[in-house]
Amino acid sequence: QVQLVESGGGSVQAGGSLTLSCDASQIAGGRYCMGWFRLAPGHAREYVARMGIYGQTEYSDAVRDRFTISKDAANNILRLQMNNLKLSDTAMYYCAAENPPYGDLLCGNKRVVDFSIRGQGTQVTVSL
Repeated sequence: QVQLVESGGGSVQAGGSLTLSCDASQIAGGRYCMGWFRLAPGHAREYVARMGIYGQTEYSDAVRDRFTISKDAANNILRLQMNNLKLSDTAMYYCAAENPPYGDLLCGNKRVVDFSIRGQGTQVTVSL
């Protein structure tokens, strides 16, 4: 089963920064939309950010201007740079990928939380 592998989670004080990484080597060579979503206790899965097959990016309102999604294409690593972290950012963060349907280069017609390939998650805990 194809899987993504997240890393980089941890504990950080509010206002701090973390960078999450997603090893996408198992889908190297393919063209995929990729993204991040998160799951906090007692909450539904929440979309964070996505990247289309040509590097287009999109963010949720909750993280825009604080988080940056990027891809190291040479090493098949998707990253999520998270700055100015808030208590509300505490969650398990998941990387996900989806083969784009024809003409939908950002996979905008599918929620990132529903992308078919995903990892096991990495925990981010923000405290005062």
